[in-house]
Amino acid sequence: MKRITVVLLSACMTIIVSGGCAKKNIAAKKDEPLPQPIKLEETKSEPEFTFTTPGKVQNAIIAVVNNEIITLYEVNQEARSAINESEKNAPLSEADKSRIRNLALDSLIEKKLLDQKVKELNIIVDDAEINLAIEDVKKQNSIDQEELVRALADQGMSYAVYRGQLKEQLEKLRLVSIEVRSKIQVGETEMLDYYNANPQTYREDDTFRARHIFFKTSDKDSPDDIKQATDKALEALAEAKSGKDFIELAKTYSEDPAALTDGGDLGSFKKGDMQPELERNILSLKPGEISELVKSPVGLHIIKLESHTYGKAKPFETVKSEIEEALYRQKSEDRFKRWAKELRDKANIELKDLPDGVL
Repeated sequence: MKRITVVLLSACMTIIVSGGCAKKNIAAKKDEPLPQPIKLEETKSEPEFTFTTPGKVQNAIIAVVNNEIITLYEVNQEARSAINESEKNAPLSEADKSRIRNLALDSLIEKKLLDQKVKELNIIVDDAEINLAIEDVKKQNSIDQEELVRALADQGMSYAVYRGQLKEQLEKLRLVSIEVRSKIQVGETEMLDYYNANPQTYREDDTFRARHIFFKTSDKDSPDDIKQATDKALEALAEAKSGKDFIELAKTYSEDPAALTDGGDLGSFKKGDMQPELERNILSLKPGEISELVKSPVGLHIIKLESHTYGKAKPFETVKSEIEEALYRQKSEDRFKRWAKELRDKANIELKDLPDGVL
């Protein structure tokens, strides 16, 4: 059963700072990184605990955040997955475990502050909104309700717990929208200045045109066959480097049947269109230059870059919304950090002394 992507709504992908739309242990589809939990300002004045050798104490009040407690048990639960993941490679020292638990404690303090702010502003997410979010998750993962429940169970999570997590995240999204996003503005002049300052970002893709001379090889070939193909390729490479007509060399040497008529023409293409082995070498060449032998899964290649046409600047109007989003995100990150720091500075956070021997 595939792992489920917890992406609540389209707003999640444009949420500020580190996100706040996903819970750990739920993997993103393909290679898309998951948004991380909302992080408050890391700089803090509270001292760190030293979590030392295991002792008899299994639970204790470790912190009080505006009269709400955080227990040692909660910290250990929060830290458990990170410690287990890290120890897959090698055992952690007590100092490393202590550092992870301090990060877990900090995360729980942040969560507590956000939860309290949600209650203070009376932010309420009803069942209908949670249902819509779940339907969005099912649609993005192309699964039905039964498959969703099964996939969550495979990850050790009940459907009820999952709904609760979605509710919390929707509340956080609304909180951030109220406290940060609604107070951000991006002006036309600002967008135009950004466009002019980043010309490389807002231009069309470069276009390349190249030719190759191809020599077919495979892993099934004998060492003698591979040597013969390599010797032949090196002979053609020497002639190409000496200045002989590349098109005629392709017609003479290349084992690509089309080369007899097109002279090894690979056509025009953009970055990402070619096989990685060929593209890496093509991008390193200047027009007119010839590569060394390039090995790909299908054989050996000699490549000549015919031309490199730089992409034209995209009209401002066609990238205006993209620039607006980039500036909006940047401003949101800055404002969120300030707001989060103020939230923490105003809070009454008390860290309790731990008995000796506490984990």
